[in-house]
Amino acid sequence: MKLIVGLGNPGKEYENTRHNAGFFFVDALREKFLYQNTLFPTEWRTEDTFKSDIAFIKDGSKIVAILQKPSTFMNLSGEAVSKIIKKFDIESSNDLILAHDDLDIQLGEFKIQKGKSPLGHNGVLNVEEHLGIKDFKRVRIGVENRADKNIPGLDYVLMKFKKEELLTLEETMDDAINGILTDIIL
Repeated sequence: MKLIVGLGNPGKEYENTRHNAGFFFVDALREKFLYQNTLFPTEWRTEDTFKSDIAFIKDGSKIVAILQKPSTFMNLSGEAVSKIIKKFDIESSNDLILAHDDLDIQLGEFKIQKGKSPLGHNGVLNVEEHLGIKDFKRVRIGVENRADKNIPGLDYVLMKFKKEELLTLEETMDDAINGILTDIIL
């Protein structure tokens, strides 16, 4: 069973912000399974025990993957991730995929890497601290698109995407999802 975690911040004020690219990813992944024949997703549901919204990808009655959106703030995501890993006995170095925004990658691009340093991404660092490992797969979603490079990164990631940027992000999500589908289906 795989655990695919999208990092982001909860609440209306953070919807459509760059920092919620991980949430966009797991939402798009769930939607992709609505339109194919072999696996199917459940609805999102709030699970206070896991401090998360979760959905399952199922093959019949068998759970193939858990999708997670921690309801903690980004920089405290590790606790929510570790709760699901412990409960479902998920092997974090092989079966965890963490999707998150990345200011070192241009909007419209992504990288799928294992064990790559978070380069100061506090949400990823918090997950690493709670799990005690760094060797898990990451989907690093590019959000860098600043016209004004004087905007500090911490402020920029909390800014909302423009309409045309959201279209670019949607295309990127489709490509990134295709990059991990074999991890889920096999």
